[in-house]
Amino acid sequence: MAESWLFQNQVRSVDAQLENGTHICLRRIRHSDRDRIEEGISQMSDQSRYLRFFSGSKTMPPSVVERLASVDGTHHLAWGVINMEESDHPAIAAAHVFRETDSCEAGEFAIAVLDQYHGLGVARILMTAIFLDCYCEGLRQLRIDMLRDNKKAYGLIRSIGATPVAMEGSVAQYDLDIETAITALQKMDSPTGIVDVMAAFAAD
Repeated sequence: MAESWLFQNQVRSVDAQLENGTHICLRRIRHSDRDRIEEGISQMSDQSRYLRFFSGSKTMPPSVVERLASVDGTHHLAWGVINMEESDHPAIAAAHVFRETDSCEAGEFAIAVLDQYHGLGVARILMTAIFLDCYCEGLRQLRIDMLRDNKKAYGLIRSIGATPVAMEGSVAQYDLDIETAITALQKMDSPTGIVDVMAAFAAD
């Protein structure tokens, strides 16, 4: 089925709505978002920061923030979600994929959503965007490292086909086939924002 997929990777942003009607914009992260990234990390709860960064510190070292902001679209792909209904258009979520070389078909995936937006479909909409971007860039497999007690994230990634491959102490490692994940997201009835993202990436 994948051979018949036609997606284009010239998409820079997508407008969508959350399940509660909130207007959001998904777009590629750029280096000028560095302050937004730092602010978003500080607004996460201690628990969410710990689950995402394996650290409960309210701030991350400058090197971590710089790495998250240094997006080149090849070795580092990243998308963020902006709340368009707030006057300052705050960032509410971000997803990143890192790979070692241009030709490598595997990358490392991570995602974070601010606590007050949990349960509204943000993660699934955002994953649709970054997975389609990955597919267009030749990536086919993702690795996900997560704490074993991150039950919500576990349920989410298993719902799109992730499989466990290693358990080391408190950390579990999963493999995710991007084609399988996109197909699973495409079949979901909600959130409706998935349809908007799919339509934006569809080739003419």
